[in-house]
Amino acid sequence: MRSIGETARDSGLSVSALRFYDRAGVLVPAWVDPVSGYRWYAPGQLDEARLLARLRRAGVPLADIRLVLAGWTGADTDLVQQLLEAHLRRLERGLSDARGEFSTLRALLDDREKPMTPLRTATARPALASPELAAALDAVRFAAGTDPELPMLGGVLFDIEGDALRLVATDRYRLAVARVPVTGHGGSRVQAVVPLPLVDAMRALAGGPEPARLAVDGDRVTLETGGGRQVAGRSLAHDFPDYLRLIGLPAGHRAVVDVAAFREAVQEGPVRTGEVREEDGAVFEVSVIGTGADGTVRICDDGTDGDGGVHGDGGRVGVNRAFLLDALDAGARDRLVLEFGTPTAPVAIRRPDDEDTFSLLMPVRLDG
Repeated sequence: MRSIGETARDSGLSVSALRFYDRAGVLVPAWVDPVSGYRWYAPGQLDEARLLARLRRAGVPLADIRLVLAGWTGADTDLVQQLLEAHLRRLERGLSDARGEFSTLRALLDDREKPMTPLRTATARPALASPELAAALDAVRFAAGTDPELPMLGGVLFDIEGDALRLVATDRYRLAVARVPVTGHGGSRVQAVVPLPLVDAMRALAGGPEPARLAVDGDRVTLETGGGRQVAGRSLAHDFPDYLRLIGLPAGHRAVVDVAAFREAVQEGPVRTGEVREEDGAVFEVSVIGTGADGTVRICDDGTDGDGGVHGDGGRVGVNRAFLLDALDAGARDRLVLEFGTPTAPVAIRRPDDEDTFSLLMPVRLDG
């Protein structure tokens, strides 16, 4: 017998993926310890797990994966061939359609003027409180992207306008915004996308009682604190998405939660396992947020709360559980405000005393 860790290592599937496929009835372990719940796999199941990993990487839908594995174990090679060829044809049609749309988009982009944006070429030297900058960096750093295919998200946006510096980070699945009051900036709006290594160096420097000054001069960004200490580097040569278009949410349920109690409920409560990021094969646990009969926020299981109250589609929303825990930690308060509405709208986590600092979590589609 092989442990779940050994099977994961030798098959190319993660442990969480193996758990998901067990729950889905696709690859059920040969034996589960009745006391510990630990999964064990027969030697022959390793080939099935390796096949499953390849099917996942090829983007085969779960329904077809079931049939392929059934045909594989039953030696029905004709069925397997037909399913794989049908999936390949779908991919080819999708690629052809996508190429046509991208050709149209490129033509539209070529027709648009692309002037140099003044936001990334201006100069600013605002003063700010070092502890407030440190707190703002802590509030947004967790949401920054790391995908090399999206370099414009691989940093934190420093957006200086009027008497405020807004820090923004997103990896597409979550977005975090924090506001820091500044003085001494009387010019126009200035933006710089600061790469994560420089962001981390700024965080290491910030936090002390001495005042700080942020300098943005074209593509060069510098943070100076008392005693002549400073860190500096170049900003990313990319335009950050217009985050102001992303933070407007429809009206929904709004509730104040005790963070310690709610965090425990998220960690200990029921989860679903979903596959949403098909392009990188990520498998993660999904928490379903809903409201009980008394209007309090609950972690739901299959559309019901712990007291058996039933929730309609408009009363619950699924989110990546790990991302939710990160956002609760980044909120850095004993109590936070949760806002959620329809299953397709983001979930907002705000500070009661500072609603300019918040996180948005993109919803996970709930089937059923």
